[in-house]
Amino acid sequence: MQRSLADSRVKFRHLQCFLAVAQFGGVQKAAESLSITQPAVSKTVAELEEILGVRLFERGRHGAVPTREGQLFMPHASACVSALRQGVDLLARVEGEAAATLDIGVLPTVATSLVPPVMRLFGEQWPNAIVRLKTGSNTELLERLKAGAIEFAVGRLADPERMVGLTFEQLYSEPLVAVVRAGHALASGPLSSATRLLEFSVVVPPYGTLIRQSAESLLRAWAVPPLSSFIEVLSVSVGRALALENDAVWFVPRSAIEYELAHGLLVPLPLPVAGTEEPVGLILRSDTQPTPVGRALIDVVRKVARERLARHVQARAEEGRGKTSARSRAKRDAGNEAKADAGVDAGVDVKRDASHGATKRAAKPQGDTASGTSRRKVHL
Repeated sequence: MQRSLADSRVKFRHLQCFLAVAQFGGVQKAAESLSITQPAVSKTVAELEEILGVRLFERGRHGAVPTREGQLFMPHASACVSALRQGVDLLARVEGEAAATLDIGVLPTVATSLVPPVMRLFGEQWPNAIVRLKTGSNTELLERLKAGAIEFAVGRLADPERMVGLTFEQLYSEPLVAVVRAGHALASGPLSSATRLLEFSVVVPPYGTLIRQSAESLLRAWAVPPLSSFIEVLSVSVGRALALENDAVWFVPRSAIEYELAHGLLVPLPLPVAGTEEPVGLILRSDTQPTPVGRALIDVVRKVARERLARHVQARAEEGRGKTSARSRAKRDAGNEAKADAGVDAGVDVKRDASHGATKRAAKPQGDTASGTSRRKVHL
């Protein structure tokens, strides 16, 4: 009876404030996001804790962290808020008062290559939909997803403890590369030593991100000493500006700079990057189902990702065939050179047709047998 009474006392505002504090890790940012005062947020969360009879947050100098009970309650609160919003949106669309609205999260390093084709195709299917795109670190996206602030995210697979209550569907894997502007001193030829990177500003992803770990692994593999000075950037636009204008060496996922690489604005350093591939995929809550508009957008993301992966596989295959052809030509040319040298040693006239790259052999002159000498001519 008491539990039923508690259920009836829980209001939408309680769930909103609880999820906002959980998402932003503190009362101040939660209040800003809800456009209410901090005391109002604190009072509402305290009311919810009293109703439920448990502490939902541990409060300290570094903000508010959900307790075990708070973590257990979070997916259910998120599902309630999400279901109510979906119902309101559905009724509004039926009455013709509003278009479908969708909040999603995307990593900034993924957004530049994936979002434009996705939005173009999705706009053809849902011309009246409103898509609100949130970008942030992978950790921020997961927190927003658990709090119900976004319907799904396109991000990276995180540690198991961060993926509790979430599902991950891999779309593709992408490597990390170190790039510089075209004409950069490090791009002029083979690097004698990777430590030359230290002569320039180095731009790396923020600490704690998966791609930061990949960058550090690359630096260790290249025998580069620990960086004493560097710039942490997650924003693609800022990283691009630093590389183009400040001669910086920028560690960035390759897909984030496909346009710059294709148009020769940025070039990858001639250093091995094998083993830096990180999976990128769809992340959803396991306790809720996407809305119709959400499912439509998810299908478009899958389609665009499949097409993108197919293009990359084809490009790698063509690159491999090109390398094989180059090796074959080099081997054939080396064979022709060897034959030419053999012809010289055997007293054979060797003529090369420069216009066709062919090798012609002439009969060996008989020489002056009376004097015991012979004559050889080599035409190159």
